[in-house]
Amino acid sequence: MDPEATATDKLAVLIDADNAQPKIARLVLAEIAKYGTAFVKRAYGDWTTNNLSGWKEQLLSNSIQPIQQFAYTQGKNSTDAAMVIDAMDLLYTNRFNGFCIVSSDSDFTRLASRIRESGLRVYGFGERKTPKPLVTACDKFIYTENLSANLKTAPAYPNNAAPEDLMSRDLTSQDLTPRKRPFDAISKKDPKELDSERSFIYKAIESESDDDGWASLARLGLLINKQHPDFDPRSFGYLKLSHLLQDDTAVETTKRIPGVGKPPVVYVRMLRLL
Repeated sequence: MDPEATATDKLAVLIDADNAQPKIARLVLAEIAKYGTAFVKRAYGDWTTNNLSGWKEQLLSNSIQPIQQFAYTQGKNSTDAAMVIDAMDLLYTNRFNGFCIVSSDSDFTRLASRIRESGLRVYGFGERKTPKPLVTACDKFIYTENLSANLKTAPAYPNNAAPEDLMSRDLTSQDLTPRKRPFDAISKKDPKELDSERSFIYKAIESESDDDGWASLARLGLLINKQHPDFDPRSFGYLKLSHLLQDDTAVETTKRIPGVGKPPVVYVRMLRLL
């Protein structure tokens, strides 16, 4: 989840139906619900053709409004222009906290940048083939392939750990069930890309760490999201960043109880430099 998002954020969801697959509609809307409430849900395309026939059921079941845009000239995508115009009209109403752009088309890069210039958040949804300029133009970019992935959750803590035990000591990575290292074992990414992502996570830990090397997981996640909008632990088969780091042999994790009645806080630090 976006650390800066709130459940009360009002969002406008704009879907490039010519570019997105109908099967991801329900998954995308479920993901958007983590960042706020979708007050506007529109899908753009030429609905007079058979190319978008698969969208009909999704439009009805998810209450998405279809916006008709004829293809006036062959080879020209008039849908993009209609979507941009509507986005600017919605932006000037000053009724929204953010926009969700569902497309893998780099033509929407300038639109995302313009919306952010107005102080609103932009969430992008697209396939892994999405060009980097669009990805980095968004505050957060979610790859649709991750939305239906089989994910790991956090390792279980000892069943015999009494509540008073949790109050009196840290729950370190030694308390966790050891499993395989996430980066190389689970992800299907290119090895060079894995090295790059491993590197920026470790650098972020060192950047946010205190004198003892510990960094707050919440602040760490915020920094990573700002530096790399498309970072997602689901790309490595994990539901959350904390789950991924608990499995990393180069990182130590601890869960601390700041006080009676207060929720636990997770901290991480590097065990060694790679």
